[in-house]
Amino acid sequence: MIVEKCQKAHKEEDKKMMELGRKQTLKVLRKRENGVYLGESEGAETGVLLPKRQVPEGTEPGDWLEVFLYKDSEDRLIATVNEPLLTLGELGVLTVAETADIGAFLDWGLERDLFLPFKEQKWKVKKREQVYVALYLDKSRRLCATMRVERYLKADSPYKKDDTVTGILYDINRELGGFVAVDGRYFGMIPAVELDRELKSGGTVEARVARVRDDGKLVLSVRKKAYKQMNIDAEAVYSLMEDYGGKLPFTDKSDSDLIRLETGLSKNAFKRAVGHLLKEGKIQINAKADTIEMIRR
Repeated sequence: MIVEKCQKAHKEEDKKMMELGRKQTLKVLRKRENGVYLGESEGAETGVLLPKRQVPEGTEPGDWLEVFLYKDSEDRLIATVNEPLLTLGELGVLTVAETADIGAFLDWGLERDLFLPFKEQKWKVKKREQVYVALYLDKSRRLCATMRVERYLKADSPYKKDDTVTGILYDINRELGGFVAVDGRYFGMIPAVELDRELKSGGTVEARVARVRDDGKLVLSVRKKAYKQMNIDAEAVYSLMEDYGGKLPFTDKSDSDLIRLETGLSKNAFKRAVGHLLKEGKIQINAKADTIEMIRR
């Protein structure tokens, strides 16, 4: 009885020493027909299997191998020499391989797809969709993905006003704004007024820090400073007029939702662009027809 308890204690200690969800270097304890068993010390009672098809040629007991540990379809700890796209606590963009009633399965570069539980989805994902997720351990100590990445983001970034940052747009709420994981580590938000049709969840965005909130979170702008952005917007409006055959069927006095739908600009930004084009003598406003027209030279 005492021997059984000691053996069980040793086995539990072996499991604790080997970190699920992380890359680590383990020692080859013994060779078997189905592969090699790895551990951290010669005296390890059990060890974790590295399947035969993944064992590097010439591997012998006593060698050290860098592996990643996860669980197989029967919930057993297993090693792989393949490189996962995410390790425990990391965030990244993965592709949905399959969907099911209980959740979805993501391609993360390993033999077995990564499970994304339905309760960890922010919306019902579709096959081949790219989603931004974090890798975590659930209550049963299984590796799973979550789209609720806010808990992994920090609010102590080194960035200040007018700095340029890069991040992943992980969620879009048309009323609140777009939520960005800056450097995959810090919380950032793009105000709803700046969201346009080109911004999509899972995409990379480059933005300017418009403001650092009191709580340290970053308010971002995908637009340049007003005097620079005005030229860009004016060019976009003029190009849109060309697509319309030289005449826009609305003006800067039209409904703001219509302006945003047609141009991707806020009403104020559209007004500034139209004013710039008027000043340059490139357009004229036909108030009676409620149109903006190119001036042909």
